[in-house]
Amino acid sequence: MGRFELIPAIDLLDGRCVRLAQGNYDAATVYEDDPGATAARFASIVAAAPPAVDGGSSVRWLHVVDLDGAKQGRPANTDAVRAILAAADGFSVELGGGIRELSTIEEWFELGVARVILGTAALRDPELVREAAGRFPDRIVVGIDARDGRVAVSGWIETSEIVAVALAKRFEEVGVTALIYTDIARDGMGTGPNLEATAQLAEAVSIPVIASGGVGSEDHVREALAFADRGVAGLIVGRALYTGAVDLGRALEIAACS
Repeated sequence: MGRFELIPAIDLLDGRCVRLAQGNYDAATVYEDDPGATAARFASIVAAAPPAVDGGSSVRWLHVVDLDGAKQGRPANTDAVRAILAAADGFSVELGGGIRELSTIEEWFELGVARVILGTAALRDPELVREAAGRFPDRIVVGIDARDGRVAVSGWIETSEIVAVALAKRFEEVGVTALIYTDIARDGMGTGPNLEATAQLAEAVSIPVIASGGVGSEDHVREALAFADRGVAGLIVGRALYTGAVDLGRALEIAACS
């Protein structure tokens, strides 16, 4: 994945931009009604940001999650994703939520999604991950969402007995381009991502690992950067961008100086 990447997030519920608290669908806060406008706003900030120290951008991905899809097991916010794709100038969009079949992966790629995130499917249908990673090199990400260290699926409604490292190791040699690790207890709480657990996962596998969940300040961005030497390849920022706790422009400046 190269340089450490800061990745803005858009979570979709009923066609709107929301954030959950600890994965609780009953604790959703609506921040924007127009996902396309949100993507365009993020894109304009990124376009105005300084380049990273190596001359590239610290942001190239926009992280999008179809929360309805994750819960229902099939895509549910297609129109909103289309709007994001049309507006996300300069971004490559990665998408997760409800992607459980190869045909769905192919449909998203045809619409312009750059890479897909497989979470529930990674646990329940590992052969799908292997087949997709072989057919679409560098375009398959595995999302590992953990509650007390154990993998949760189906929109975080169900918790398995599988620990995060064990699931990650299943995909060590199949061509998965990245892992996204979320500590559900931190997600949406603003107390900081679980960087130690993320780093331990990164040290256990050769796949780049991105931290997610819990960013609540620009200091958390700095802390994540300090874990880059332990294999943390990036950081996803969601709620803090909407509340103003993190200014995307300033966060990009921090990442650019790393």
